[in-house]
Amino acid sequence: MSNSNTTDFTNPSTFILLGIPGLEAVHEWISIPFCAMYIIAILGNFAILLIVKREPSLHVPMYYFLCMLAVTDLVLSTSILPKMLSIFWFNSREIDFSACLTQMYFAGCFSVMESGIIVAMGFDRYVAICHPLRHSTILTIPVVAKMGLAVVLRSGMFILPYPLLVRQWRYCRTNIIPEPFCAHMAVVKLACGDTHVSSYYGLFVLLCVMGLDGIFITVSYIQMLRDIFSLPTKDARHKTFGTCISHLCVTLILYIPGLFSSLTYRFGKNVPLHFHVLIGNMNLLVPPMLHPIIYGVRTKEIRGRLLRFITHKG
Repeated sequence: MSNSNTTDFTNPSTFILLGIPGLEAVHEWISIPFCAMYIIAILGNFAILLIVKREPSLHVPMYYFLCMLAVTDLVLSTSILPKMLSIFWFNSREIDFSACLTQMYFAGCFSVMESGIIVAMGFDRYVAICHPLRHSTILTIPVVAKMGLAVVLRSGMFILPYPLLVRQWRYCRTNIIPEPFCAHMAVVKLACGDTHVSSYYGLFVLLCVMGLDGIFITVSYIQMLRDIFSLPTKDARHKTFGTCISHLCVTLILYIPGLFSSLTYRFGKNVPLHFHVLIGNMNLLVPPMLHPIIYGVRTKEIRGRLLRFITHKG
């Protein structure tokens, strides 16, 4: 190990990732579900991309946004899980300082991007239900592209201060991170001196993303439900609401565990550290696995084409 854990240093050459603190003895067993999640996320999201690419009938805004979500999930999973599995399997705990900052940026950036894309998908559902006759004129391909670009730029700009601020701090306590990846606040807590700027900025990003995005989705669903319940027949209400189920499931899977993780991290002082770490990591890694499953099961167009693809291969 190149640096002592207590040496005064401005930029350590490496950090040491502990994995799941307190559960080191069962890291190999813990790796099994994490590896399974990664494999499912990779195969499922690539399947979504392949199906949409090969089917011209799916070249519509809803599926373009779904492809954006699939790419985001692939990058998010890949930025975290390979290093995590190397810790569990090979005890490869060291990570270069620059690599740590890069991982921090990608994990944060694509988490924010995931939320932004879900908001864009919610807007697509809102237009489809509340303004069905104008859907094709409102959500044109250029508009979809601009929305995607806005999501990317927002994510990049929000998270860029994370590594820039972390790089300027001095680290004199330890270089051991009690996480399986370089989480922003876990690294900030290792720094000496006043790091309130990083802490407050992290809270600002959390409130902007989960708060504003959550409010936008909630308002959209209130308006959609008003229009759905105004439909004349029960079958029409069920059929229209059914078009929202996949998006609603994806939204709940992202925001409810994320809110729970944030609250326990900040206020759950008596909660064991390994529970904090597990919940935080599951919040990042479970959605990329479930998104293609939800859309594959709930969306008949994707389900039918996937079954046809498998049947032809067989």
